[in-house]
Amino acid sequence: MSIQSKVNQWSTVSRFCMDRMADYGELISIELAQARAQLAREVIALVALAVAGLFALSFFCIAIIATALSTPYFVQVAWAIAAAWLLLCVISFIVVRAQKPVRSFRVLQDEIHHDLRAVKEALK
Repeated sequence: MSIQSKVNQWSTVSRFCMDRMADYGELISIELAQARAQLAREVIALVALAVAGLFALSFFCIAIIATALSTPYFVQVAWAIAAAWLLLCVISFIVVRAQKPVRSFRVLQDEIHHDLRAVKEALK
C-alpha cells in the first residue's frame, strides 16, 4: 500500500470521526436528559411508596399492639413486631445490594463501539 493511499485512508477515517463527534454530542445530551427524567420519576415514586408504606405499616403495628394490650402476651407481641421490622430491614438491605445497577448511556457506548469497529475495518 502506498503512502498516498494510507494518507487518503487516514483522511477518510478522520473525517468520519469528526462527523461522528457532533452526533455523540447530541446523543449525550439526549441520554442525559432521559437519565435525569427517569431518575427523578423513580426517586419521587420510591419516596412516595416508602412514606405511604411506613405510615400504613406503623398504624397496622400500633393496631396489633393495641389489640394485645389487655392480654398476657402484650410484651411478646411488641417484641415480635420489633423483630419483624428488623427482619424486614435486613431483607430489604439484601435485596438492594443484590440488584444489578442500571447501565446509563448504553446507546452512546454502543455507538462508540460500533464506530470503533468501523474505523478498525477501514484501517485494515
